[in-house]
Amino acid sequence: MRVSRLTEIDPFLIPFERTIKRRFDEMQKKEKDITGGMSLSDFANGYLYFGLHHVNNNWVIREWAPNATNIYIIGEFSNWKPQQKYKLTKIENGIWEGVFVNSLLNHLDLYKLYVEWNGGAGERIPSYSQRVVFDDKTHIATAQVWHKTKYKFKNKAPEAVKNPLIYEVHVGMSSEELKISTYNEFRHSILPRIKKLGYNVIQLMAIQEHPYYGSFGYQVSNFFAPSSRFGTPDELKHLIDAAHGEGIAVILDIVHSHSVKNENEGLSRFDGTEYQYFHKGERGNHPVWDSRCFDYAKNEVIHFLLSNCKYWLEEYKFDGFRFDGVTSMIYTHHGLGIDFGDYRLYFDGNQDEDALTYLYLANKLIHSLNSKAVTIAEDVSGMPGMAISQQLGGIGFDFRMSMGVADFWSKIINERRDEDWIAGDIFFRMSEKRFEENTVSYAECHDQAMVGDKTIMFRLADKEMYSSMSVFTPNIIIDRAIALHKMIRLITVSLAGGGYLNFMGNEFGHPEWIDFPRQGNSFSYYYARRQWHLEDDKLLKYQYLRNFDEDMIKLVKTYGIFSKQPKQIVCNNSDQVIIFERNSLFFAFNFSPEKSYTDYGFAANKGKYQIILDSDSEKYYGFKRNDDNIIHMTKREDGIDMLKLYLPSRTALVLTKFK
Repeated sequence: MRVSRLTEIDPFLIPFERTIKRRFDEMQKKEKDITGGMSLSDFANGYLYFGLHHVNNNWVIREWAPNATNIYIIGEFSNWKPQQKYKLTKIENGIWEGVFVNSLLNHLDLYKLYVEWNGGAGERIPSYSQRVVFDDKTHIATAQVWHKTKYKFKNKAPEAVKNPLIYEVHVGMSSEELKISTYNEFRHSILPRIKKLGYNVIQLMAIQEHPYYGSFGYQVSNFFAPSSRFGTPDELKHLIDAAHGEGIAVILDIVHSHSVKNENEGLSRFDGTEYQYFHKGERGNHPVWDSRCFDYAKNEVIHFLLSNCKYWLEEYKFDGFRFDGVTSMIYTHHGLGIDFGDYRLYFDGNQDEDALTYLYLANKLIHSLNSKAVTIAEDVSGMPGMAISQQLGGIGFDFRMSMGVADFWSKIINERRDEDWIAGDIFFRMSEKRFEENTVSYAECHDQAMVGDKTIMFRLADKEMYSSMSVFTPNIIIDRAIALHKMIRLITVSLAGGGYLNFMGNEFGHPEWIDFPRQGNSFSYYYARRQWHLEDDKLLKYQYLRNFDEDMIKLVKTYGIFSKQPKQIVCNNSDQVIIFERNSLFFAFNFSPEKSYTDYGFAANKGKYQIILDSDSEKYYGFKRNDDNIIHMTKREDGIDMLKLYLPSRTALVLTKFK
């Protein structure tokens, strides 16, 4: 492997080639250092050694706590007090071990560790706990014995997903009811909806256990424990198995960028020090998220996190990961307030190169364990090489999130009149990416659905959604909102660099926002749910957006549009018209709010063409201004074959060559 391949791919990196090579050398050096001749997979077996295990008819528990002076296992058997006979023994390298008789614990028993250190002590949940539950009244978290017969997976995982069409979900808020939904309910009620829509990947959020439900799962306390709010470990496995049975891959929204500050539930000051897993001092505290920042230079931290990756792949059969908060990980300033418009900002000394090394190792491990696995980086900075293969000198992610697309849509909807939307700007922003790095684009994800922000449909329709979504209630604001909602999603996916994402319910324009139960809303679940009846109700207009989304996803899959890069044909700012070709399909968008164009011509290969998707179709609550059954023929003009179309205002057409 020659690191210079990166500079061949992106010549703007030539001035930084020495730094790139040094970084890559450090990554390989770290791998040799931590593995010591064993495989990376064998190194990442921490979850098989640490934590609670039933071995040879005994209970064995191990913990890494180098600053501890004493550790005890506590539970009802000890009256929740440290007792000498339940004390662990310090064996080596800061590792403690306890071996106890079989009768000590039974399935579903609760337990914790009591850790003492010079100057203090406290109850702790074992760092590798695979089951953590919360008391309904006190909300105190406790480790729980899970000693059932392991779930047996029945279905094979799908083939490798080359182009992920991701349905982003939160199990807890997936129900209509005012409650926290479960893995089983999701499997029965929501999985069939996803299958019908045609998405090929489910991205599960908030799976790693977290003490505060309203954190959306991004304040993780117990990295190896699937959230007990939604059900049991077996029920999560059953959900993943069922998705595989439908040919749908499942990826985990994994949080390795930080950890919750809570000490009783999490890793913070586990052995009395602030630096066991995290950086010392201020660097160990995230200034915005109020959480702890991992010290990726420590081999023990890398061991913990790599073992976590392997655990979810091996034990739960996840098909990959979307790594959250990558920008925060790889910069000492966490990317806060930085506009990454200059390549020097990727090499100015503010990078956490230990974090880059960890991400390199994580990708190498994941793909060695499962060659079909998909890894996605949530990096807003655009760090070069993030989604380049390691053979070419990259970090090794398969995709990166194209996060600027959603920000662009929010901005122009809020700040510009429809008449001022610029065709060239839209095309550039949708296709602005390094095409050598695969990207996942989205018009909106869960971020835009949260309180404090708005979904695209809610931005476009606002209060009219409460009174004018009946099919019997004409309303020009709703007409505009529905028309633009379809166009925005279609141009986003059709210009994406390899993948697309949608947050559950947004495909049908789910009204309002997400607001988890909290003191400010009287701990209500009203906004922490999905109102599926809206898309099912034939008397409401939501059904039309859902219909469009299903057909849009079907078109993307049927015609494999991501196999070719888009070729711009027309980008007329005064007309607000965008036309481009991608994998033999023509996409034509007229964003003008009032101008319709007859015989709008553009160059096309000689032949006959037919409309295969029309946002103005009655099926999608359009005005049916085109006859989609008409065969359109090219005409020779001035030596050029021209295709001429009727482009109604605020519509999008997709055409294929008629066979």
